[in-house]
Amino acid sequence: MPRIASVVFRGGGKVYQFDAGSLEVVPGDRVVVDTNRGADFGRLVKGPDEVPPEQAPRGLKRIRRKASQDDLDAVASHRDDELEAKRVCRQLVVELGLDMKVVEARQAFEGGKLLVTFFAEERVDFRELVGKLNERLNQRIELKQVSARDESRIVGGYGPCGRSLCCATFAGDQEPVSIRMAKDQNLPLNPTKISGCCGRLMCCLKYEHHVYVSFRKRAPKRGAIIATPGGEGKVIELLAPLDSVTVVHGEGHTVTYKLAELGTPADVEGSS
Repeated sequence: MPRIASVVFRGGGKVYQFDAGSLEVVPGDRVVVDTNRGADFGRLVKGPDEVPPEQAPRGLKRIRRKASQDDLDAVASHRDDELEAKRVCRQLVVELGLDMKVVEARQAFEGGKLLVTFFAEERVDFRELVGKLNERLNQRIELKQVSARDESRIVGGYGPCGRSLCCATFAGDQEPVSIRMAKDQNLPLNPTKISGCCGRLMCCLKYEHHVYVSFRKRAPKRGAIIATPGGEGKVIELLAPLDSVTVVHGEGHTVTYKLAELGTPADVEGSS
C-alpha cells in the first residue's frame, strides 16, 4: 500500500503530502523531496502512514531521501546569500519608491533561483525591480506577494500570551478566524485586544471556540432560575473554560457549580 508522509518547509504553515515509498523516516526527520519547482528541503511532521490505493491522493511527488549532512550544509550555506539578497532587494524597493515590504529571500535548494516574498496592501508592478535584481544578484528571480498572516508566520515573534506566534508554531494551522468566534467567547470587540501582530484576528480565537459553543448548548442562560445542590438559585455568570456557572442563592450568597452538578432550569427569566 502507498505510504503517505506530511512535510512542511521552512517555518511551517501549509502541510504538503508526499509518497514516502520504502524510505524509513519518522516525524522530525529532514528530507529532500520532489516538487513542481525541483528538489526542496523540508521537515517531516506526520507519517508515513499506509493508506489503501484508492484513498491515496493522485499525482503525489516523492520523498527522494532522508537529508544527509551535505544537504544540511548546503541549506546552511544559503543563509548568507539569502540575507544579502534581502538587503539588496530592500534597498532597490526604496530606490524605486515601491509600496511593498520585503519579507524573505529564499534560495532554491539546488541553487540558481531566488524566491523573494513581500507584503503589500495593493497590487504592485515589480517588473523593474525583478530586472534590477537579476542584474545585481546574477540569478533568476521570482517575486511572490503574501498575506499579513503569512508575513507574521515567516518572520515569527511572540504574542501577548508570551508564547511563539501560533501561525509560526503549528504546522498546517491555516483555518480562518472570524469575529463570530470573539463574540461567542464574550470577548471585547476592541481591535487592539483581539488582533495579533499581523493586525488580523488572533489565531488563538479558534482554539477554544468549540468549547464555548458546546458550553452554550448545555448551560442554562444567564438570569435563569435553576435547581442546584444548594437549592434554587439564579444564574449570574457563565464560566465556559471551567464548564461551570455561578448562582446566587439570595442575600448575596453565591456558589459556583459544575454543569454536571446541576438540574434542568426550572424557569427562565433572562438570557445570556
